Amino acid sequence: MPKSLSPLARFRPRLLQDLKGYNGEKLAKDMGAGATVGIVALPLAMAFAIASGLSPEAGLWTAIIAGFLISALGGTSVQIGGPAGAFIVIVYGIVERYGIANLLISTASAGVLLFLLGLFRLGTLVRYVPVSVVIGFTNGIAVLIALSQVRDLLGLDIAKMPADFFNQLGALAAHLGSFNPYALALGLVCVLGLFVWPRLWAVDSQFRRQLDKINKLDTVSALRATSRLPAPAVALITLSLLAWALSLPVETIGSRFGGIPQGLPTFELPAFSWETAKLLVTPTLTIALLGAIESLLCARVADQLGDAPKHDPNQELMAQGIANAVVPFFGGMPATGTIARTVTNIRSGAVSPVAGMVHAATLAAVVLLAAPLAAHIPLAVLAGVLLFVAWNMGEWREFGRLKQFSNHYRLMMLSTFFVTIVFDLTLAVELGLVLAVVLFVRRQSELFRADVDQQSTERTEGRLYGALFFGAVAKLDRLQQAAEVAAEGSVMRLDTRQLISLDTTGLDALEQLQRALHKRGARLVLWGLNPQPRSLLERSGFAQHVDLED
Repeated sequence: MPKSLSPLARFRPRLLQDLKGYNGEKLAKDMGAGATVGIVALPLAMAFAIASGLSPEAGLWTAIIAGFLISALGGTSVQIGGPAGAFIVIVYGIVERYGIANLLISTASAGVLLFLLGLFRLGTLVRYVPVSVVIGFTNGIAVLIALSQVRDLLGLDIAKMPADFFNQLGALAAHLGSFNPYALALGLVCVLGLFVWPRLWAVDSQFRRQLDKINKLDTVSALRATSRLPAPAVALITLSLLAWALSLPVETIGSRFGGIPQGLPTFELPAFSWETAKLLVTPTLTIALLGAIESLLCARVADQLGDAPKHDPNQELMAQGIANAVVPFFGGMPATGTIARTVTNIRSGAVSPVAGMVHAATLAAVVLLAAPLAAHIPLAVLAGVLLFVAWNMGEWREFGRLKQFSNHYRLMMLSTFFVTIVFDLTLAVELGLVLAVVLFVRRQSELFRADVDQQSTERTEGRLYGALFFGAVAKLDRLQQAAEVAAEGSVMRLDTRQLISLDTTGLDALEQLQRALHKRGARLVLWGLNPQPRSLLERSGFAQHVDLED
């Protein structure tokens, strides 16, 4: 069946295309990039899981399993998949309300839904979400991520953080007396280091210029080698060693979770009941929607930064679906495309999905060989990493640019932003989309115009401009009034050359106009109809009741 007639997308991973002409040089690039991204993903995967109310190994094995599947089966060459900061608020809320077992069910169900979205070629629908809505909920999630890390940043003694915004503020205020200055110091040093490290090694930095002046020293080569280390990994290693060497009284992964198991995850089926599943429709839709938006936005970023062929949105959604359907059975959390790791992958020289598969293998090797060392990682350091992620995740400059945009844009962005923070992401996206539709209808209705020229009681000339649809039919009132006083035998002639589209409500308005004229013994003439309005008139049979002129 020809592609244009097939309702289903072909399942064809980009890996199959990229392996054609694959050679040792490309493998070396992918190996280096994958190892680099694996090191970057290590602290992020743990931090995202802990912030979501899960154990650190849930994030690590999600990054490993889902990361491998998304790269191997996806529709992009260089995108990296895994746990993402955008899911923190959603996952934490689901765990609080429904429990971990139901999170796993929701994630698997969302995976099935994502696969079906891709299979039925609905990947492009995600692009219809207005950018103002995307910016609004992205900035809102960034604020909530930052707020969720205040407990560990300050070392507060709070057994369980609430899921909603105001209760979180109340819990933090009530426990400020347990503030730990050592935790705050570690967290702030971590954030500072994450900002400074890449700037320190920038080509035009003063530090780099001084190194170039003494490039004959052997130590310079070693220093330059360290510049390739990702900032999160450097912060994690150095500050963990510092806290351990000084025996700082701060909470660590080991003290809260007992460390990370050194072994493969077990396959388990979560407890399932239809009664509970009925309650999980909203969480499932939220995970699927957010996963689709995040993964395809990330793929578009990758298209802009790299030289690889453009992504296939439907194949990408099918891969995301498979990954999210599989990871819950190994205790994982929702996964999607991740912009920070994808950008790192591109800048590290990745040329194919093999890099993403190597990234997963690197993480697996670290977990299996060095898991006990993770017990010494201070939670305040992971909080610093997430604060840095939240800062980079938000598009804060958009607030300053609001004055450049219309009131419609401001309303959609700010309402989505505040509802995301105060209520939840699902309601925020729903509100944003409803506002987008309502404001779009209003704007399109303003573009429609119906001009009337009452030349005499025997002849009325009119012109229609734009789209005559349900939001614009009120602008035909003047024509309707003219029809109700038309003289017998008169003609109302409408110039429709500028009528670009017509819907059934607009058709009904024209039918009412024709009936009013018919009662007065007058005629309706439409001339210059474009193909879409003419087709609708002919299919509805209304064309037989009016005079059409070319």
